[in-house]
Amino acid sequence: MASLVSRSAFRSLRNPVRRAFVALALPLIAGSAFAQAWPAKPITLIVPFPPGGPTDVASRIVAQKMSVALKQNIVIDNRSGASGTVGAAAAARAPSDGYTFVMLATPTLLASHLYGPTSYDIFKNFTPVGSVYDLPIVLVVNPKSLPDVTDLQGLIAKAKAEGGKLNYTTAGAGSFGHLTTEQLKTIGKFDMQHVPYRGSAPAVTDLIGGQVPAMFSDLVAVLPHIRAEKLRAIAVGSGQRVSLLPDVKTVAEQGFPGFDATSWGGLLAPAGTPKDVIDRMSAELKTALADKQVQEKLESVGSFAAYRTPEQTGVRMRQDFERWGKVIRDNKITNQ
Repeated sequence: MASLVSRSAFRSLRNPVRRAFVALALPLIAGSAFAQAWPAKPITLIVPFPPGGPTDVASRIVAQKMSVALKQNIVIDNRSGASGTVGAAAAARAPSDGYTFVMLATPTLLASHLYGPTSYDIFKNFTPVGSVYDLPIVLVVNPKSLPDVTDLQGLIAKAKAEGGKLNYTTAGAGSFGHLTTEQLKTIGKFDMQHVPYRGSAPAVTDLIGGQVPAMFSDLVAVLPHIRAEKLRAIAVGSGQRVSLLPDVKTVAEQGFPGFDATSWGGLLAPAGTPKDVIDRMSAELKTALADKQVQEKLESVGSFAAYRTPEQTGVRMRQDFERWGKVIRDNKITNQ
């Protein structure tokens, strides 16, 4: 009987119309079966920064929650180097089978502006899954070095009084703190001298020690020191005040209407990853970020849950790429 059925099926495929129908239907059937089976094994999430940093910590918090819903482990793979380009390049080379994702952070998005052409195109070689977190940036001063500076206008007045010789530090040339300060200097028509460090930790150490008086930093790096009153927060870069520092005014509130500078992280997949997988992963990400415990864990380390759809994430990538790319070009900033 089986052979008769097989021969009958074979003969039916001689009809060109039937062959065309089968050719169209098979990918749909296969795609549906794949979506139903996915994920059938652990998922790898490449984090292109070292363990313990804001991107890594946020990734682990969210991945842990999502793994429960997906019923598969999400394995964190730290591939640090060159503002995240090492990890991003590894993700771009990975199979687009739904088992490799990468956590994009603002430095990685802007890397081609700072380092020159990369081995991948951040827009062509990846598909957005959704944004994950916002990482507020805060302007802090050493209260012993600048005892009279309690707000942004006070710092600007001090910088102008010293003829542009006042120093400020950041986590490095091309860091988000560097770009934000340079844009603020242009808009505010004042000058300060940049003293870049290799990472937030040594910069904050010397800031507390008094070697440099001011810094635009991500909130994660300086929040404990603000709470310990070793540093004084005088402005936040985001468009709205930060709940962890409710009394600190935004840059926009201090004479720069519309100013909004926020670093952020988002989940990407290699281009060609099945849409069903992207949709499922994005839905699970949205659910995870809506969880109160996840939100509290993120806030405890200075970042905030901030889900956006794949489409909205793609728009934000393009807008930030163009905005900060202009700041980099105008100020001739490079990390090469």
